[in-house]
Amino acid sequence: MIPPAAAPGFLAEHGWAGAEIRPLAGDASFRRYFRVHAGDGRTAVLMDAPPEHEDVGPFLRVAGHLLDRGFSPPRPLAVDRGIGLLLLEDFGDDRVTPLLQRKPERELAIYETAVDMLARLAMQPAPTDLGPYDEAAMEREVGLFTEFYCPALDIDAEAGGFLANWGRIWTGIIEEVANDPVLVLRDYHADNLMVLPDRAELGLLDFQDALAGHRAYDLVSLLQDARREVPAELEAAMFDRFVAAAGIADPVRFRAEYEILGAQRNTKILGIFTRLWKRDGKPHYLPLLPRVWGYLERNLVHPALAPVAAWFDANVPPDKRGEAWRKGSAA
Repeated sequence: MIPPAAAPGFLAEHGWAGAEIRPLAGDASFRRYFRVHAGDGRTAVLMDAPPEHEDVGPFLRVAGHLLDRGFSPPRPLAVDRGIGLLLLEDFGDDRVTPLLQRKPERELAIYETAVDMLARLAMQPAPTDLGPYDEAAMEREVGLFTEFYCPALDIDAEAGGFLANWGRIWTGIIEEVANDPVLVLRDYHADNLMVLPDRAELGLLDFQDALAGHRAYDLVSLLQDARREVPAELEAAMFDRFVAAAGIADPVRFRAEYEILGAQRNTKILGIFTRLWKRDGKPHYLPLLPRVWGYLERNLVHPALAPVAAWFDANVPPDKRGEAWRKGSAA
């Protein structure tokens, strides 16, 4: 991965002249990341976000909100929005997913910290400059399933009826988002959490798409993780921990909303991962689909999701669900 041509000049302008630039990572977007090594031992992370594809404004805005609330996003050290380069605080290499592969005994403590952070976030009102995670946004997302997943598996599904059944179950969630929204990071899971050597809290990554939404969304993102298997007993314990820590007044209703938002998120992910495969040539997302289907099947058992479950039963047979990907027949 070759650094952007403008990087050396940008670094020199901000006190990092002659620093070595090494590839670090990329993600599902156009953003790329590099680690910068200065001769005096300093390190930082360079984000390359081409302006024609990515706007770094939302990243900077949400990072500011999180810093103001006492959380730990990477602090911006230098910014040039015109060329799409950001120099960020370096959180090191202890991303939660690979760390737990090496040290599984730390799983409970890390998830407790992650849930406690969410509870704190859920007890503060959303910043007023965030867009709403409302019915229109959720409809656009679940629509990715009929737009990308269904054609990829030759499923003849009518999108109008699909969205109509979702609309029947969102009333309470939409009311809460309108009346009492919180800052929802939308990709709060183990791959986007960092264990920091000098802080009790976890570092936060990939939050630029944050919206004002429902407090159950990030919890289900954490506990029904597409990239990492979260044991069912851990999910149950952390759900209860959040309910207590966030002062949820009606746990039964909250559970229903958690399952509804889980189904919404998992349906969206099935569409996104299929799009990444078919349109963007990234087949490494396909092995994750059986896990996502497993979560969705569990969500659909909840009575609150009966209309959506009925649509899936009528339109998506078992051999077009997780079984298709486990057998490798879909790819």
